[in-house]
Amino acid sequence: MVRQGLARLATGLALAFTLWIPAARAETEVDLALVVAVDISFSMDPEEQSLQREGFAQAFRSRLVQDAIRGGLLGKIAVTYMEWAGVTDQKVIIPWTIVDDPESLMALADRIAATPLSRAQRTSISSAIDFSVKLLDQSGVEATRRVIDVSGDGPNNQGRAVEQARDDAVAKGIIVNGLPIMLRKPGYLDISDLDTYYKDCVIGGQGSFMVPVRERDQFVNAIKTKILLEVANLMPAPHLIEPIQNTPRANCYTGEMQWRERWNN
Repeated sequence: MVRQGLARLATGLALAFTLWIPAARAETEVDLALVVAVDISFSMDPEEQSLQREGFAQAFRSRLVQDAIRGGLLGKIAVTYMEWAGVTDQKVIIPWTIVDDPESLMALADRIAATPLSRAQRTSISSAIDFSVKLLDQSGVEATRRVIDVSGDGPNNQGRAVEQARDDAVAKGIIVNGLPIMLRKPGYLDISDLDTYYKDCVIGGQGSFMVPVRERDQFVNAIKTKILLEVANLMPAPHLIEPIQNTPRANCYTGEMQWRERWNN
């Protein structure tokens, strides 16, 4: 009896172990897990927001992006679209979605295009990065590459230091890319060298890059180019970043300093 009981126990344990193995490997494998982190602070006027959203929608409708996804080792990526402003303003608009064919890409693009525009106070790039890291950790996918795509039109002026958030993300193997939006002449709480600021303070990780937008008619194409490069794991052409070469290093606390000066005057 004891021998039979032990045999049944061994069989049960073997069966349990066999059943456990697939569960441990249940995560979906993808070539890329991408967080699209979009600035909705009040410094972004409605026209800029509309162009930004149109750019991301068109990017995922692009045949080139579709081909780049199919050209990956696994042929699929995971994307989530979130909006951010101040420390307490991060909102997932589109949860993690697997895209691996034209139909799923078109559905993602349609959801992006159909979401109503909204705006909120302050600019906390650091909180956007921290929130994006949490999204990546909770994605439920196993990704060859993990990327945060941050777009915005101003420097960090709330929350912890943007460099610290960037460095913590990079330490986890995450790449942070940037899309600095420089459509307006620098004014109140704006900076003229936002491209340099993004280069020195925001982007990071092996192969990280940024694509600045300096003209309104470049906006949509710049976003499409950036998404394509991220999906295909390529670097931008040198002419896209040449204007910021040989410039002094940016002050990564310039946004916080501007905000303090505003309230001290």
